[in-house]
Amino acid sequence: MEVAIKLFDQSLPLPEYKSTGAAALDLYSRLDMTIAPASVGYVPLNVALQVPDDHFVVLSARSSLHKKGLLMANGIGIGDYDYRGDQDEYVAALYNFSKESVHIEKGERLVQMIVLRREPVILQVKQQFTDTNRGGFGSTGRK
Repeated sequence: MEVAIKLFDQSLPLPEYKSTGAAALDLYSRLDMTIAPASVGYVPLNVALQVPDDHFVVLSARSSLHKKGLLMANGIGIGDYDYRGDQDEYVAALYNFSKESVHIEKGERLVQMIVLRREPVILQVKQQFTDTNRGGFGSTGRK
């Protein structure tokens, strides 16, 4: 699959897979910045993308993000197909859950992206389902 990409700061590398089995491409912070405790910082990720028709982008935290005292404020990010303008830079909303300010360095890898195919859904309204109820959270037990 080919994806058109614009880098806002040419001194930073292209997003890349960091291992041969990696599922997602790492993205880089475009700026040095600090996020205060119990605050959200908006970290520009240095890319605008034009994904193929019927595709979209998922942004997720790198597995080490929590070690910095940060998490993605919105859980995951979705870049819709039509988020594709010249100035539509991807941004990560990161929440600092620690009691200290967190410094982010320009070029630091914080989040990753996966490009996926979009399958439009047609909803079929039903009045009742016939499958067995599972029971909600923890319904399969603890072990």
